[in-house]
Amino acid sequence: MKRLILILLIFIGLGAADLAIAQQVQTELYSKDHVPNRRPIPYAHIRESDVLWAKKIWRVIDLREKINLPMFYPTTQMDDRMSLIDLLMYGIKYEGLTAYSTSTDDEFQVALTLEQVMREMGAKKDSQYVKNPDTGMEELKVVELDVRSTEVKQVMLKEIWFFDRNYSRMDVRIIGMCPIREFVKEGTDGEDGQVIQQQAFWIYFPEARGLLARHEVFNPRNDAQRRTFDDIFIKRYFGSYIYRESNVYNNRRIENYAAGMEAMMESERIKSSMFQLEHDMWEF
Repeated sequence: MKRLILILLIFIGLGAADLAIAQQVQTELYSKDHVPNRRPIPYAHIRESDVLWAKKIWRVIDLREKINLPMFYPTTQMDDRMSLIDLLMYGIKYEGLTAYSTSTDDEFQVALTLEQVMREMGAKKDSQYVKNPDTGMEELKVVELDVRSTEVKQVMLKEIWFFDRNYSRMDVRIIGMCPIREFVKEGTDGEDGQVIQQQAFWIYFPEARGLLARHEVFNPRNDAQRRTFDDIFIKRYFGSYIYRESNVYNNRRIENYAAGMEAMMESERIKSSMFQLEHDMWEF
């Protein structure tokens, strides 16, 4: 009996040793402690009397552009990296990040529940014909659809550009971000589906900065010097185009009064006007 107990203890000890070895597998040269413990650098305090000029700008980041690909990939979590949309969904699910409804545009007034966010991202119940493996017949069943983060091809940013007299410079604060889904809506009566672009939800950017600062973005030039998502946005390391500016016509979009090449030229005109205003603020 004692011999049997001794043999069992030996096997248990070997199993625990194998488990410890498996847990100690290191795929990196060193343990990454800096980024997971990072905190975002707080914004400098702004006094009302120092702001000589300000304007709200909405811009769109197309995640399919080459410079923006680090925010779109990986499509599934890889090592310690995930895409921007997967990170936002992770924050909403597990870290209490608040998502706001697009029903009030971008005013951050109506908070969404996790179930509502999942529905906005396409994860809802749907009726589909599923083949029964026993009978070989197709049966109509209710299935749960998963969130497809790859459907988010664009992200909208709401910003405030302002000229700070205290520092004598043009500066910007990102107020919010909104993922834009692009999916094919199934047609009826055998018709082809229609491509739909839909705003999913709004995220208040200052609330999300802590989450963005703790996750890396792929650096194609050096794996040891990766930026964080917070660095990407604060240092303006992304490509985008202006979607609309604050105006008296209910902040109408550029596409409401211009199209094609004219819309592109209007976007560049707004960008150039802000650059020219900053230039004119200086006196030599």
